[in-house]
Amino acid sequence: MRLTEKDRARWTAMSQLEAELHELGYWHIAGIDEAGRGPLAGPVVAAAVVLCEKPIYGINDSKQVTPARREVLYDIILDTCQVAIAQVQAADIDRMNILEATRVAMQLAVNKLPTVDYTLCDAMTLHGLTCPQRSVVKGDTMVNAIAAASIVAKVTRDRLMCLYDREYPEYGFARHKGYGTANHFEAIRRHGLTPLHRRSFLHD
Repeated sequence: MRLTEKDRARWTAMSQLEAELHELGYWHIAGIDEAGRGPLAGPVVAAAVVLCEKPIYGINDSKQVTPARREVLYDIILDTCQVAIAQVQAADIDRMNILEATRVAMQLAVNKLPTVDYTLCDAMTLHGLTCPQRSVVKGDTMVNAIAAASIVAKVTRDRLMCLYDREYPEYGFARHKGYGTANHFEAIRRHGLTPLHRRSFLHD
């Protein structure tokens, strides 16, 4: 992975909030983000990450990182940081709605971490946490820990959809990852819905 001065400058800029919290005595700061709120199929996946002390240059909002770089960063994050992942499946999304399902997945991920004394969440407030929290609008572009969580959640979900593609090859999940492309809608029209599909998104 080729790094640039821009990558290093971004890390420094996105470290500011965490640095302020460190000065207040918070050291186990979990960044939380999700992947998969918008697709027609598959789970919503949340990740919670407590960064290691060593910088991980190249971290950014997962949507701003190439797939190849996401994979490299994913491995580095899992090898060096505290990471927890959780998911909520399509049937539960239909039952509780996508906003609540996202919140549940995030809370499950946080609860899996061994030690957390502050949480920073991408534009979401969680219920029932025993530690302080802050919702950060566009947090995946503002805070390194949230950006790391966005990468972990995105890569995890993409890999899941590639596995589902083997089970349901006629739907093209490896290509569109469950999003509502023209080819996906055509596959639904031809083959019907799978257990992976979110009925509430399709209004069938």
